[in-house]
Amino acid sequence: MSPAHAPSSPAARRDADEQARLHQAVTELWEQRLSFNQLLGLKVDSLEAAAPRLRFDMRPELVGHYLYGRLHGGVISAVLDATGGFALTLALAEKHADESATQVMHRFGRMGTIDLRVDYLRQGLGRHFVASAEVTRLGGRVASTLMRLHNDEGVLIATGAAAYIVS
Repeated sequence: MSPAHAPSSPAARRDADEQARLHQAVTELWEQRLSFNQLLGLKVDSLEAAAPRLRFDMRPELVGHYLYGRLHGGVISAVLDATGGFALTLALAEKHADESATQVMHRFGRMGTIDLRVDYLRQGLGRHFVASAEVTRLGGRVASTLMRLHNDEGVLIATGAAAYIVS
């Protein structure tokens, strides 16, 4: 068999120690280094690329309607946007599984939201909320995600769709 027709070998995957460093870096970025995420109180709930989740507790600072104590629509939008970016970072880490944690985190620095749509389905009532996202397309320059926000009782509060520049 000629070299041009030889089966290609899969790229080396980062080892368990490097994967742990990546998970630590992503968690630190989302929970501590991104100031707005810290203000929102976002915590990493799942680092699985197939099921990424962020969680946050309801606090008085996040209320949008003082009479009813509902979550502010801007908070909902910001959380869904952050969750889409979180899912993309994990998807990029999987797509480039041969790269170090530092290289993957460098890719995050080139990401940015270019379009965001939010559908507010129900009042933002709850003790805490969980946001999840699914990457629907991960191209070389643009990526797309679908996001969901549920309250502590599992009620779907809002959905979102976003596009991000990834190069």
